[in-house]
Amino acid sequence: MLRLRPALLLAASLLLPPAIPAAADGFPDRGVRILVGFAAGGAPDALARLAADRLAARWSQPVTVENRTGAQGNIAMAALAKAPPDGLTLGLVPVGNAAVNPALFPSLPYDMARDVVPVTEIARVENLLVVAAGSPWRSVADLVAAGRREPGALTYATPGAGSLAHLAAALFARGAGFTMRHVPYRGVSPALTDVMRGEVSLTFAQVSTAKPLVEGGQVRALAIASANRSPLFPDVPTLAEAAGLPGFEAISWYGLMAPAGTPEPIVRSIAEDVAAILAQPDTRAALESQGAAPAGGGPAALARLIAADTERWGASCARPASRWSERARGSMPRPSDAKQPRRVPWPTI
Repeated sequence: MLRLRPALLLAASLLLPPAIPAAADGFPDRGVRILVGFAAGGAPDALARLAADRLAARWSQPVTVENRTGAQGNIAMAALAKAPPDGLTLGLVPVGNAAVNPALFPSLPYDMARDVVPVTEIARVENLLVVAAGSPWRSVADLVAAGRREPGALTYATPGAGSLAHLAAALFARGAGFTMRHVPYRGVSPALTDVMRGEVSLTFAQVSTAKPLVEGGQVRALAIASANRSPLFPDVPTLAEAAGLPGFEAISWYGLMAPAGTPEPIVRSIAEDVAAILAQPDTRAALESQGAAPAGGGPAALARLIAADTERWGASCARPASRWSERARGSMPRPSDAKQPRRVPWPTI
């Protein structure tokens, strides 16, 4: 009978990969990190830090936020895809990385359907169409008239090509029948700064970012890109009302995702804990004060959301991607099922 010496057994054990827990009992037993693909101070960072603080208190373990900036958030997505699937590395993923970039860029350092799994949606944030406070445009009608009068004279700032602000502005202009020039920036702050200075005509900015600027008289909100008016800005019309674009929506959402292969019990446990913190009155108040609506829903709901927006924005970008429909298992809501205004057939950008 072959016998191995204890020293050989120890050496062999050191060569094996660390065991990944199959169950969520006692999870997490050490610190967790949340990867964010954007700089500190922006809406994604603020949401991640709020979630990290609440989860750390619930888990009695440290939860840190790591800002892996660059390449429109794709650097953080690539790091998430390569992380060990143990639930200790999570990513705060915006709609752009989940549903827009895969349709826009033929080569990405990650594959949404293969490399990551959905955990749960965290929050949704509406977007405002804003101009400088000193601009001559006091309504969407003024803006559209100016755009039609001098095609290409208006400009719009975005935090980068492929961002939701980019798609929203391009589709708004084409839907309203005029053209604008795109001015991409490396982030939200410089884009808004040049709009405030009047160097760029307009931008679409998240309510959480634009709210203090509107209240401080630095920018003027002309419309909101959602189906209904915001309780934070009850006098600001929707783009459907202001521009005659029924069904026009550009909602930013943020989901928590994990590397593919993360055990299902751990994914489910994290989703349940996020649901619990989102139900806390102080968490809801903190989100709503930023113009964000608490979400939740779990892995299946987030998969359906990604599938729906991948098809929607993919069609707009003329590069439809549908593998997330398979993950959603055919449960993606069809437009005919939605109890909302009919969506117009937006042209491609």
